[in-house]
Formats: sequence, structure tokens, C-alpha cells
Amino acid sequence: MSNAVLEAIRTRRMVRALADAPVPREQVEQILESGGGGGPAGPPPPPHPAGRPPPVTLRLLRMVSPGMFQRPRAVIAICIDGQRARSFGMSPTARGLYVDVGTAAQTMLLAAHSIGLGAGVVTSFSRAAVSVVLNLPAGFSPEMFICLGFPAARQPPAIRPRTPVTWQSLSHWERFP
Repeated sequence: MSNAVLEAIRTRRMVRALADAPVPREQVEQILESGGGGGPAGPPPPPHPAGRPPPVTLRLLRMVSPGMFQRPRAVIAICIDGQRARSFGMSPTARGLYVDVGTAAQTMLLAAHSIGLGAGVVTSFSRAAVSVVLNLPAGFSPEMFICLGFPAARQPPAIRPRTPVTWQSLSHWERFP
């Protein structure tokens, strides 16, 4: 592919093994900036508490997140702010907010990949425990983590489907047969 954006989309993978090297703050800020632009048609995207938490905070997050297989050096927590949602006339559980969470995550995953960082998402965690560990304000609901770090030289093998999944196997033109 000659298009850089399409190439980034095609080559980005979830990274499950991260090197033991700190992620520079500037790189985390670049990723946050990429996911922070609100569209003109709706409310701004969800807030993302982020940073390079101290090792004890990372250990606590891993303890309450059974889906966090990687050992991240930085974490972005994408949250829904219930009060902000209500100020736009939306329920804090409105489906559109989860689209915003996914859109912000995908954009930040591509940004991480484009600057040489490995990233993986985590959605399996105790919301109540994460809220305490991160000291989230009342009304904030953590929805997804983006775990960041430099990819380790060796990655665990990918889980392969029994049959190949292609765009052709997932798509039907105009209508289902």
C-alpha cells in the first residue's frame, strides 16, 4: 500500500508483550492529543486520565484487571463522565457514548503505532476498584484502558481463528444472500 494511513491501519496489532523501558511523557501527550478532538456533530469525546503511573498504581491496576496481560509502562483510561453526558441531554449509558469511547480508542491506538509504541486495550476490570485506584471523580465510569509501552522483541503468538477471516468473509454486497 502506498497510502500511509491505510498502511498504519493494516499493520497495527494489539501488543501483548512490552519492553521494560519508560514511555516518554511527550509520546503519551501526542497520543492523547490524537484522541481528544471532538466532532462537530456531538459532545466532546470522553475524558482520558492518563500518564505514567507509579509502579504501585500499575500493580494495583493489574490486580483488578484480569484482562491486562501486558505489563504497561503507561496507561490511558478512557472514561465516560456522566455529569457531562447529562449536560448534553444524554443518559450516561447512551449507546452513542460507547461509540465515542471506541472511536477515541482506535484513533489513539493508531497514533501509538505511528510513533513506534505498542498498545493494547483492556476492558476486563473491576470498575469500582479502578475508580478507587485512579481516584476518579464521582460520576466517572472507566470503560477501557489503553496499555502503552515499547513492543518487546518477542510477542506471544496471535490467537488464530479456525477459518481465515477476511473482509470478503465478513461482507455482503447490497444484501445477504
